[in-house]
Amino acid sequence: MATMALAPGLSRKLKKVLESRTDSPELLASLDTLSSFYAENTPQARRNLRSVIEKRSLSINEEFLLASDAAQKALDRVEEEVNALAECCDKIAKALSSCNASTGDIISTTERLKQELDTTTQRQEIVSCFLRDYQLSNEEISALREEELNENFFKALSHVQEIHANCKVLLRTHHQRAGLELMDMMAVYQEGAYERLCRWVQTECRRLGDTDNPEVSELLKTAVRCLKERPVLFKYCAEELANMRHNALFRRFISALTRGGPGGMPRPIEVHAHDPLRYVGDMLAWLHQALASERELVLTLLDPDTVVDIGPTARRFSSSLESESGKIGSDLTFVLDRIFEGVCRPFKIRVEQVLQSQPSLIVSYKLSNQLGFYSYTISDLLGRETALCHTLWSLKDAAQKTFFDILKARGEKLLRYPPLVAVDLSPPPAVREGVSLLVEIIETYDSMMVPPSGKKFDFDPVISAFLDPIIQMCEQAAEAHKSKGVHLLKRTRVNSDSGQLSKSSVDAILASNGTIPPSQNSETPSKIFLINCLCAIQQPLSVHEAAAEYVKNLGTVIDNHIRILVDKEVDAVLRRCNLSSKMAYFRTPANHPLAEFDETSPTLLSECLKVLFGIILGTENSLPEFEQLQVPKLRSEASAQMAKSLAEAYEVMYKAIMDPENRYPDPKSLARHPPDQIRTILGI
Repeated sequence: MATMALAPGLSRKLKKVLESRTDSPELLASLDTLSSFYAENTPQARRNLRSVIEKRSLSINEEFLLASDAAQKALDRVEEEVNALAECCDKIAKALSSCNASTGDIISTTERLKQELDTTTQRQEIVSCFLRDYQLSNEEISALREEELNENFFKALSHVQEIHANCKVLLRTHHQRAGLELMDMMAVYQEGAYERLCRWVQTECRRLGDTDNPEVSELLKTAVRCLKERPVLFKYCAEELANMRHNALFRRFISALTRGGPGGMPRPIEVHAHDPLRYVGDMLAWLHQALASERELVLTLLDPDTVVDIGPTARRFSSSLESESGKIGSDLTFVLDRIFEGVCRPFKIRVEQVLQSQPSLIVSYKLSNQLGFYSYTISDLLGRETALCHTLWSLKDAAQKTFFDILKARGEKLLRYPPLVAVDLSPPPAVREGVSLLVEIIETYDSMMVPPSGKKFDFDPVISAFLDPIIQMCEQAAEAHKSKGVHLLKRTRVNSDSGQLSKSSVDAILASNGTIPPSQNSETPSKIFLINCLCAIQQPLSVHEAAAEYVKNLGTVIDNHIRILVDKEVDAVLRRCNLSSKMAYFRTPANHPLAEFDETSPTLLSECLKVLFGIILGTENSLPEFEQLQVPKLRSEASAQMAKSLAEAYEVMYKAIMDPENRYPDPKSLARHPPDQIRTILGI
């Protein structure tokens, strides 16, 4: 059976119902509300559902109207009040408009006057600043010209300098005429103030010359600090100070020399004129103390910033018046040089009198050191190119010349009358006396004071001036002793030659053993005497560092003399054995065998070696032991060197004899002892 077709509208409604969701929150809430007043689900009730819902909505609206009636009434009252307030505002606006129209002229006039007041105030400030920076007040003008010099004067002068500097700035602008006029005006004030300040400072400097230990006021320090802006005026004041202190120091120095201190204490310096060291030392100490006090005074004036703290007024000048150390140093040196110029002559005269009084050698050396120490010390404080330092250095040179003149006269006297050599070849007393005196001077040199900027004087010239004449004296004495010995030995040899003409060669050699050759009799004692003298000089000086170089040179000279002495003694022993002339054959290779020469024939060589063995073994004459050398160490060294030289000479002869080319028959019987045995016998 065919399906019945539905109407389109119904079909849409049915489809809409079928597609609607029954679990949506809106639908559930609607159903829940509907259940509150939908009691029965009957057809009648379903037909009346719309009307029921509309009635329900109508009742709810009525309830809302009843509830909002009070609020509506309140809003009506507010609207009435707002309308009333708007009417009041309109009235006020009308009143203000009418008032504004009537007071507009007054407001514009007030604004114009206010702008004029601001402009006038700004101009007044500019004028005040200009007057402050470019004009002096009446009080400041009075302080510069009329009032007594005080702190106000320096404040006014500082203000003048500031105005002068400001005018230089003004000249860079278009107000050049005003700047020039102001600069001219300030220049008049400034020059007048500086001239007045210079006269006041000169007056104060004259007062400083009246007392021995003046006190410098802070006002004077500030005045001098200001005067540095005017070098010419500052120089006038410095010269015035130098002249016043020059005269005061001269009076104090003469008073210290002749009258002493107040009440006679301390005593006058010239009381100790009999003691050169204390006399000169007291004068130097007084000058050094006076220099320290005068330097402090002058430095306080010339450069107060380096000595004491400065006040607020003076500090304003310090930035512009800050001088370099070189300028301050030259001013200080100039003033101090002038102050101490007056004491140079009396001091120099008295020291020269001491030097002319022929002081002893030690005193003259101590005076030289004393003057040298103070020359360095005062030069550090005062400067080298000053009158006092020139005086001190010249006196130091004079004292040094006196010392060396005494040394020279002493040396000439020693060389004029050299002493005789003692029998035991000991040094003469003049050597010990001279060395003792030199040791005392070295101790003085070691204990001398040295200034921080100086150094000790070179001591080598003093040692040379002391010892060179003594050594020359010893050499002259040794030479005289040697000449005297040669003369006596010549006569002895002439007397002994006639008795030896008839003897055989062996007898002649043996006889010559009893006669000492000239090299031993004359030169050896002289050389030993000279070595003893040099050792007597060297040993006391070896403990002193100042003489270390001279002692070292003396040691070299002594070693040379020992070597020469040993060589002479070895040659003397070989001469006694008649081997001295033969050593040249043994040392120099010959073209022919040595046995064929007469000088080195086996017979003659055998006789010579017998004598040599006898001397070495002690059966003939013993080897010299240098007993007259007074230094045991040198004595043993000389003996050892001689034994070594003899052993070396014998070894040369032994090798030549044993050489087959020299054709000595039976060389072992000719040279019975090998060199090792000879060394053992000689104790090497």
